Amino acid sequence: MAIARPRSRSSYYLEDAATEFQVQGLELDWACAAWCGDFRFNGTGWDYHDFRGDRWRNIASPENRVYLRNAYRVLVTRARQGMVVFVPPGDADDPTRSPTFYDSTFNYLSDLGVPHLE
Repeated sequence: MAIARPRSRSSYYLEDAATEFQVQGLELDWACAAWCGDFRFNGTGWDYHDFRGDRWRNIASPENRVYLRNAYRVLVTRARQGMVVFVPPGDADDPTRSPTFYDSTFNYLSDLGVPHLE
């Protein structure tokens, strides 16, 4: 008797990454969102950045800040059963991925009660 194996392109495989545009309107059973250094918690609120050239630049435009915040809202509201939010540890040797860009966001999500996966 042969064992049925899930086919690729099925919900059993993590094979596609998608932007907020591609997931808008979708309801996924499970989702994984990777948190970038563009939207950072600073201890009291959010900082908004855009990566241009070889460094992060502050987003000053209120409209562009709303756009970035809504992009994350779309990404973290797609899952129906559960989701994983991946906040990278950063790299102290890479000024474009400094741990300070990620640590406060990780700690904020932890303080909200988001459990850690080890």
